[in-house]
Amino acid sequence: MAQNMAQSRTDAPVAPTATRFGKVALIGKLHSSATAHSVAVLQDIATFLQASGCQVVLEKSTAAQMGLHQLPVMDLAEIGAQCQLGLVVGGDGSMLHIGRQLAPFGVPLIGINQGRLGFITDIALDQFASVLGPMLDGDFDADKRSLITGKVMRGGQCIFEAMAMNDVVINRGANSGMVELRVEVGGHFVANQRADGLILATPTGCTAYSLSAGGPLLHPSIPGWVLVPIAPHTLSNRPIVLSDADEVAIEIVAGKDASANFDMQSLAELMIGDRIVMTRSQHSVCFLHPKGWSYFDTLRKKLHWNEGGS
Repeated sequence: MAQNMAQSRTDAPVAPTATRFGKVALIGKLHSSATAHSVAVLQDIATFLQASGCQVVLEKSTAAQMGLHQLPVMDLAEIGAQCQLGLVVGGDGSMLHIGRQLAPFGVPLIGINQGRLGFITDIALDQFASVLGPMLDGDFDADKRSLITGKVMRGGQCIFEAMAMNDVVINRGANSGMVELRVEVGGHFVANQRADGLILATPTGCTAYSLSAGGPLLHPSIPGWVLVPIAPHTLSNRPIVLSDADEVAIEIVAGKDASANFDMQSLAELMIGDRIVMTRSQHSVCFLHPKGWSYFDTLRKKLHWNEGGS
């Protein structure tokens, strides 16, 4: 642990000596305990970045979790104000959290996959050196992702507000029956729906809960959302693709203990008459991918398409 990160480990890869990113924030997997392997991984990546000409800072909770104190430490607000790039070493959950926090600052993000799925953390951990080198020199594809701003309105007052990169989910209570929800899109009444809940998903979130509930895949370049019912009472109640330029409002008409989840991390307890009003956020998240990256390559790999074919 006492080893200085500025000094390369004997097995650390050799990196180029020029970069277009002056100050880079290194952000580890959220809520993970420190292991010798995880600490060594961050040390190797930090050493690589420094050898590439980057000034490296550690995100505050990453430094605390991993017991790393050899580099400057910044919280997310400081990273947003001072860094040109965020490098997230973790899973999609970490990228969602960091993406929401840094979206107002416009800091681009690169994801190194230390999780399971890796739909948005798409660089394999064992390939980071060969892939990161060209990206630091500017050889990358930029991929902007939209976010949802959601407000819970009660009696005309906003009682809760949050952003979501994946989805906003309105759920019934764990020990209650279906909820009845009034749906409006762009100020127009759509229907009263009885179901276990509703999902409003972004293109990023279409590979998450929405997909499990029967929703379609939506290419990230499409400025749209998907509204997906969860176990609807009426089988003709199907998922629908909406324009993300329209406001979507969902009102709790009936049902007990309903809740609204924003990326399954922010929670609001709901009452009858509450309205969840969702609009496209003014902010977006920019992911940087290796040159030649394809959304379809990601789907084929992560969803195991073409396996077992002739």
